[in-house]
Amino acid sequence: MTFKKLAGKVHLILGLTSGVVVFVVAITGCILAFEQEIKSIIQPYRYSDARPATSILPPSALKAFAEKALPGKKANGVLYNVPGRNAEVGFYNIDPEYYNVVYLNPYTGKVAKVWDEDEDFFHFILHGHYYLWLPETIGQFVVASFTLVFLVMMISGLVLWWPRNKAARKQRFSVKWDAAWRRKNYDVHNVFGFYMMSIGVIFAVTGLVWGFQWFSQGLYTVTGGKGSDEFKIPPSDTISTSVVSSPAEATDRAWYALKKEYPENEGINISFATQKAESIYSYVNFRDGTYYKVDYNYFDQYSLKKITVDGPYTGKYSEANLGQLLRRMNYDIHTGAILGLPGKILAFLASLVCATLPVTGFMIWWGRRKKGSKKNVRKLRAMKPDLMSNSTN
Repeated sequence: MTFKKLAGKVHLILGLTSGVVVFVVAITGCILAFEQEIKSIIQPYRYSDARPATSILPPSALKAFAEKALPGKKANGVLYNVPGRNAEVGFYNIDPEYYNVVYLNPYTGKVAKVWDEDEDFFHFILHGHYYLWLPETIGQFVVASFTLVFLVMMISGLVLWWPRNKAARKQRFSVKWDAAWRRKNYDVHNVFGFYMMSIGVIFAVTGLVWGFQWFSQGLYTVTGGKGSDEFKIPPSDTISTSVVSSPAEATDRAWYALKKEYPENEGINISFATQKAESIYSYVNFRDGTYYKVDYNYFDQYSLKKITVDGPYTGKYSEANLGQLLRRMNYDIHTGAILGLPGKILAFLASLVCATLPVTGFMIWWGRRKKGSKKNVRKLRAMKPDLMSNSTN
């Protein structure tokens, strides 16, 4: 068996077993490509009537307003958006499990919306993209496994696509639209698959970062990252002398310090310490609509001193090494947001092509299967015409 035939069998088997998962992940990826743009239209509560004549309320004040809107739940942090956008106070917990966001005017504290993940369409789509709507521990493993399969399929697909001679090269780059539908389907699968492949590899690699910890840590280490690649909030020094009266005051003072240090920014996210030994986590964003160009800061909740940690989610963006940069960029690369709107359009089109590949591939296999069955019948008829004649009567 030649290498190309072996690649063909691998491509076929993996394609038949992974087709449904690839289709679901790709279609949900198409929907998520323009998530922020769609939300800006259908979710008016994200925006506020800005009041520049008044001061923005500190985190503790927004926390108090938000907790009144969600009695019995404790706020975890506040996201201050760009001017004209409401602030977001986040509530999340594991047991009992919940995830809510209270949108409110950062100047007045007026609540515009209490968001619940169970009622949000895009969160539903996101769960399908990450977990196939299965329990998270199971769904993550399934999606990650088939993402790895998809990566192997693209490599085997390139082997099958590669022309045997110069005369066949031109045909490999274009679809013969005036051909019969089977030939047209074959060309669509091969030509579109080839053009999508480089982006598909990026989808797969960035997706595997979330899917398998061994892959994530390995890629981070190989690209120059130091220490663990996992996000962890460092502890505070519980025996140090406290300069604040409460965790809420500590967050306020840390926020004021960040505003002074970063007068120009596109948003500040800061947390409330919910545990005795927990520190205050924050990031300052310098590019709205993305998550990679940020400075991370951690404050001791008692002394308010900055805490230095290892990993990708620490320190200044300008001082990050290659491994840290790639990890910070992983989400924005995966969604195409790293290139702005053109990148999102490219990601959408590539996801759409990915969704068609299992369909066109199945049609190729099914057509060959039926063609093979007809050939076998004709062969048997030629060998034993009397037997075949009797069998069809």
